[in-house]
Amino acid sequence: MAMPQNSTRENGFCFTQTLDFSHPSPRPGDAGRTFSAASGQDACGTPVSNGIPSSAVPSPSDSCAEPLCSTSPGEEETRFEEGIKYVSAEGEDLACGWGGFTPGCLQLCNTSKGVLFFLCVASFLQGMTVNGFINTVITSIERRFDLRSYQSGLIASSYDIAACVCLTFVSYFGGNGHKPRWLGWGVLVMGLGSLLFALPHFTTGQYEARSAAEVGVCGGNQSLPCSQAASSLSGYRFVFMLGQFLHGMGATPLYTLGVTYLDENVKTNYSPVYIAVFYTAAILGPAAGYLVGGMFLNIYTEIGREIGISPENTLWVGAWWIGFLGAGAASLLISVPILGYPQRLPGSQRYIVMRVSEAHQIKDGSHKKASDPDFGKTVKDLPRSVLLLLKNPTFIFLCLAGATEATLIAGMSTFGPKFLESQFSLSASEAATFFGYLVVPAGGGGTFLGGFLVNKFKLRCSGIIKLCLLCTVSSLLAILIFFIHCPNMPMAGVTQMYDGSALPGGHLNLTAACNAKCGCLQETYSPVCGSNDIMYYSPCHAGCKKVSEKLRNGKKVYRECSCVNRTLLPGPGDAEAGKCTSSCSKKPLLLCFMFVVIFFTFLSSIPALTATLRCVSDRQRSFALGIQWIVVRTLGGIPGPIAFGSMIDKSCLLWQDQCGEQGSCYVYQNSAMSRYTLIAGLVYKVLGTSFFIVACLLYKPPPPESAPGSSDASENGNGDLQEHKPSLPAEEDI
Repeated sequence: MAMPQNSTRENGFCFTQTLDFSHPSPRPGDAGRTFSAASGQDACGTPVSNGIPSSAVPSPSDSCAEPLCSTSPGEEETRFEEGIKYVSAEGEDLACGWGGFTPGCLQLCNTSKGVLFFLCVASFLQGMTVNGFINTVITSIERRFDLRSYQSGLIASSYDIAACVCLTFVSYFGGNGHKPRWLGWGVLVMGLGSLLFALPHFTTGQYEARSAAEVGVCGGNQSLPCSQAASSLSGYRFVFMLGQFLHGMGATPLYTLGVTYLDENVKTNYSPVYIAVFYTAAILGPAAGYLVGGMFLNIYTEIGREIGISPENTLWVGAWWIGFLGAGAASLLISVPILGYPQRLPGSQRYIVMRVSEAHQIKDGSHKKASDPDFGKTVKDLPRSVLLLLKNPTFIFLCLAGATEATLIAGMSTFGPKFLESQFSLSASEAATFFGYLVVPAGGGGTFLGGFLVNKFKLRCSGIIKLCLLCTVSSLLAILIFFIHCPNMPMAGVTQMYDGSALPGGHLNLTAACNAKCGCLQETYSPVCGSNDIMYYSPCHAGCKKVSEKLRNGKKVYRECSCVNRTLLPGPGDAEAGKCTSSCSKKPLLLCFMFVVIFFTFLSSIPALTATLRCVSDRQRSFALGIQWIVVRTLGGIPGPIAFGSMIDKSCLLWQDQCGEQGSCYVYQNSAMSRYTLIAGLVYKVLGTSFFIVACLLYKPPPPESAPGSSDASENGNGDLQEHKPSLPAEEDI
């Protein structure tokens, strides 16, 4: 089947630079013996592709090979003579469609821009579901299905476990197979996982908010039953785990095969920009998940049923399941067009011809094995593929550097809101929203800019690694901002005594003469801010006896609080529900440098990914990304939150008391939290810097006279194709 004609413009983004792949003859006697990669013609003027004469029969996919950047008629006619006309050496059909159904209207999407759009939608849905909805609704799921924290932790980790199990298989066989089919079926499986995750809402009875007597004020009914018996609903955790497992299975091809499919079908210089756009969509997904998921949680889980409690009530369960239904349906729909794409896009063969290898050169020459067209198609080649990657020190140290960066990213995403909540005395929802506003421009902007810089300066592999090193050093310097911190808001019985004096020996003492007769329980944590700007554990611990019917600034007001001393007037003061507002003067500085740390951390992500693709052979790119993801998840993504969480928990001042058992932390010591965050950040940033330095020093590029017929390459830097292939027919330079 004939390949469509291409008029030397690249499918993808419109860039103004023109391509000139012809080159002057090195010697006067060879003036008529050079081969023009741009013309792709033999000595007789017949268009060729891999030595096969091209048919002039129009292809159904001609419409998608038209130049995406229009030119003037005169220029078009001139450039057409220099154009490329390829055929598929394997006789494969490059039309977009499903089986024999390839309507002409679909061919408009059969371009790198079309693929990028659908893959961006898929990555957006994946980020919104796994990193957005899951983190937003996990508390509601715990409450609705009576789950413990470790059980919800297993639900969250099921995604990474599935990804680690599937990565080797998918990246190895999918990398040598029909990538769009692997991608399409993966997105479909991901959609089924979302629908399965929402299933327990429809298979359980209606949620009944257990009515409890009003607790909190002094003298009220303070009885709070302790139920240690596991509910039968907790068995649904296995359904949630299976849903997350399907999420992990479905997303595995997306960030391995999806990246290499984009890289293979665009010009090498433009590949980082495409990959950056793809990853930017994946970063925007969680932000949308937090916002949309938070909106759904304000709707009662049993839609249409009237209930006498508000979302602020601890018994409230929001409509956690709506987001998963929507994301599941959208994933099923988006998988259909992805399944219709060909194994490679029309016109992509020219990029293979132009590609010059930048793969690391192994001393024993074993890297040449990967150039064999039959290499990697059977299971017996799997051990050799792993061995080749293990012999590539640049790849190994890039993986280790990626693991350190992933540890920081995972730690920041999990505990960043908690850090802001503690330092600036914010509520959990305010901290999450604040962090979202911080991450979207810093993470999204850094990701896109990283890909743009690689394209703008046409960096080769060694230059890309140096850019990563520069970004890591910049974020390392910015992370020193954690030397400073905001002071804790004074809290009676926790940071100071009720009379304002220091706690003896640092031990908690929530009971004082002003609340001794109230019979307050430590299980009911509901902080209030007294009119004296001191926080109290609960209205009961503040000695409050009445609740005002009028709200102040939308918050409940408690009256006659015996522990709250008025500054001017005698008698008990009042208190507002919630934490006291922090007036920390260091807040703008902390936020500014946190932005810088996040920005430079994400700025190095796409360059590091591009360097990984460049330092290995073409046939190993998908498999290399799969191995890298395993290393990153095993050493970074999974233990990262655990390591950060363990260090931050060391700064806890007040632990939750669940019927005698220690629960989560209520109050952190801000100075200790900043100190431990600084230690963790410095350790991982120093490790990342060291790994990038070693990767740069050990990288051995191929010699300049490397032949293009092997497999790889680029027009980076001095982009003219300088190599000679005497065995190919040649004609005069155009």
